[in-house]
Amino acid sequence: MKKTKNAKKAYEAIDSAKMYGLAEAVDLLKGASFAKFDESVEIAMRLGVDPKHADQMVRGTVSLPHGTGKSVRIIVFAQGDKAAEATAAGADVVGAEELVEKIKGGWLEFDVAVATPDMMRNVGKLGKLLGARGLMPSPKAGTVTMDVERTVKELKAGRIEFRVDRQAGIAAAVGRLSFDKDKIVENVRVFADAIIKAKPAVSKGKYLQSISLSSTMGPGIKLEEASLSVD
Repeated sequence: MKKTKNAKKAYEAIDSAKMYGLAEAVDLLKGASFAKFDESVEIAMRLGVDPKHADQMVRGTVSLPHGTGKSVRIIVFAQGDKAAEATAAGADVVGAEELVEKIKGGWLEFDVAVATPDMMRNVGKLGKLLGARGLMPSPKAGTVTMDVERTVKELKAGRIEFRVDRQAGIAAAVGRLSFDKDKIVENVRVFADAIIKAKPAVSKGKYLQSISLSSTMGPGIKLEEASLSVD
């Protein structure tokens, strides 16, 4: 794909062979921005694990201190008092069997689904539909829970799920380019710290193989691992 004049200028400002400190990388991303919208800031990591082995799976959740800058649409499968809790906490749609039927009919206008354990018998009917899209509630992701109030509030505030892919990579949006530099830096460090703490006990050798930071339209910038340390 041919680069525009602005894109070419942005890419020329980055030395693709150099590894940058996190703070400098954020400055470069902000300075190289040419898009006419508020771009996402994204981190990508390559890990020294083999995801084909269950004991080397890297998965979990992390609450970014400054959120992602994205409005998250949350549905909750619950009934009775738990449904009321979910609504009060800010869930966008709350329901039980009728919500399952609505989704069966093709409605998928949400980003995260939460369910109480007693609802999973019904939600399980949506396994193929939601599983293929990464939307199925899961105990490992903390989205099958009785504590729906706390879960909904954390998700709205910036809690995200991470999971290593088949190529041993992990990628996530960690803010917006309009965020203050310090907020982006803190979000990235908190995310990286969660990945480091999730290192499988059987993983040998170098764990963080490569790390890069980019914006939606901007170039990838290689990061120095030392600059990710949480103070």
